[in-house]
Amino acid sequence: MDLHFGDSKPTDEERAAVDALLGPPESAWEGADDRSDADLRWARGGRAARERRHELLPGLHALNDRVGWVSEGGLDYLCRRLMVPPAEGYGVATFYSMFAVRPRAATVVRVCTDLACGGGAELCGEVKARLGPTSGVAVEESPCLGLCERAPAALVVRAGVPARPAFEDELGGAGDQRQLQAAEPGDPGRGGSGERTYVTATVAPAAPDTLAQAALAPEEAPAEPPAALAVPQAGQDGLLLLSRIGAVDPTSLDDYRVHGGYTALRTAFAIGPAAVIREVTDSGLVGRGGAAFPTGRKWQATASQPDHPHYLVCNADESEPGTFKDRVIMEGDPYALIEAMTIAGYATGAHLGYLYLRGEYPRALQRLEHAITQARARGFLGDDILGQGYAFDIEIRRGAGAYICGEETALFNSIEGYRGEPRSKPPFPVEKGLFGKPTAENNVETLVNVLPILTMGAPAYAAIGTERSTGPKLFCVSGSVERPGIYELPFGATLRELLALSGMPDNLRAVLLGGAAGGFVRPDELDIPLTFEGTREAGTTLGSGVVLALDDTVPLPRVLLRIAEFFRDESCGQCVPCRVGTVRQEEALHRIVERTGAEAAGDIALLREVGRTMRDASICGLGQTAWNAVESAIDRLGAYK
Repeated sequence: MDLHFGDSKPTDEERAAVDALLGPPESAWEGADDRSDADLRWARGGRAARERRHELLPGLHALNDRVGWVSEGGLDYLCRRLMVPPAEGYGVATFYSMFAVRPRAATVVRVCTDLACGGGAELCGEVKARLGPTSGVAVEESPCLGLCERAPAALVVRAGVPARPAFEDELGGAGDQRQLQAAEPGDPGRGGSGERTYVTATVAPAAPDTLAQAALAPEEAPAEPPAALAVPQAGQDGLLLLSRIGAVDPTSLDDYRVHGGYTALRTAFAIGPAAVIREVTDSGLVGRGGAAFPTGRKWQATASQPDHPHYLVCNADESEPGTFKDRVIMEGDPYALIEAMTIAGYATGAHLGYLYLRGEYPRALQRLEHAITQARARGFLGDDILGQGYAFDIEIRRGAGAYICGEETALFNSIEGYRGEPRSKPPFPVEKGLFGKPTAENNVETLVNVLPILTMGAPAYAAIGTERSTGPKLFCVSGSVERPGIYELPFGATLRELLALSGMPDNLRAVLLGGAAGGFVRPDELDIPLTFEGTREAGTTLGSGVVLALDDTVPLPRVLLRIAEFFRDESCGQCVPCRVGTVRQEEALHRIVERTGAEAAGDIALLREVGRTMRDASICGLGQTAWNAVESAIDRLGAYK
């Protein structure tokens, strides 16, 4: 690819995919086939087209979803429409694992091979063998798909014409079998007349035979189970964040309102934005993504900025291996997130919110699109919400398979149409965030905590948990347990209590807290209090709430090697300590498996040196935490002795 546009032409399919997103080109300068007399007199596009660069990522999705890959001609046409140099567009397309820039089969099967999906690599090999080389299906290994409670998991995606959304009532038993439902034959542009229709199918737990069948006919794959099956506590009294999952139809706005929905938003309008921020501050709510920054301080700092417009960003790109709590909320209680984002926008002075969603979450995408559409139609989003004179709307941006985009500034770059690489701080996002404007960024769990704060009051909320870690916390329990899923407990409960709820094995060897970026603890350390300060004092981390139990049948060296492979693959490559360090870490772990004694000791010393360098010198949290799990396994579990 070059900085200049080339001679490659898009196919009719590619042109239709881009035009469906951006509208038809207005002139030959934007890619129209015929050059008019007016085009010969002046150039059109320019700044107006360049200001649409934030549509580059949706445009790449449109091409990839329609054809199955991003060709040079398709990319050139998209870049011409947005006035983006093709070389930059190519750099963005190749940044994400879900896009392909070389010809690829229309159907792609992504098999999770991460920590919770033991045997994923073997499953991938067996499916390839069953399908054979002439099936027209590409089978790829994938990092965590966020389906850890139903491991092993796989995602099937068949490229084709976008179809009519099908919103079915999950509680009625039909379930959501597809993200999009094929239209009736002959429906123009909707998959009729024999055209291949875009379909996704989630297969979990996956077996070789059922996955191979789903790959060949994804529209006939079994329906996904209700989101409530991921919540072993569903229906229990006392839940704050999970109380509606399993009790409310996630597609019904009326059902949500019957169960207390939009009570918090009405309270927010009644007390005003400053009082909302004061309530959130007094509640002690801190970020649930792992950094634990006080939410009230972040909102106050954003609201007080004189520069406008302000933006709100919901980080729903939970890519930490072993994490799936946000997915369950979005699938089982999507209106709660819409309401919480509206409150956050009102408090911070934002009129537009971006919801950055994992590309591997098709059912969550469907649920959220439906919820946003219904909220707009009923006056809960739009120019005059509930007649209060406040305007707010939400746009969804699909990620495309990049763990680094969970870092807030990398996420901003991704939305803006650039490579998802972190920015240096300062300036901080509350000063210059998305599009260079003040931005409040929170994850899904953090935002939905705002609803009980406003309905029950800050003092009552702060009375839950401990003095320094207030409120409830969601934990993603997976691995060697009897009842994997999402658990809601007050801060201060112990790891032992959590594992007792989920069915702890008798032969427990270790527990990984915080995911790949977290640390291991031993079976004799299960009385650690699950708080940010408690885990910190114990020399580990709570992170995003991952609790992965490993029994003595799990090969620990293979787990550590998979963690190293994960960080090597997911490093964005921007800074040298992380780009080189993650590779050296993986190489050393490969050597240690084959060595003993003094040779292994030398590689462990090298690992420590590389780990310290990554921790001290990397630009963002990915490199700074890439050594954590390996270090804790060596020091706490005696790995490689």
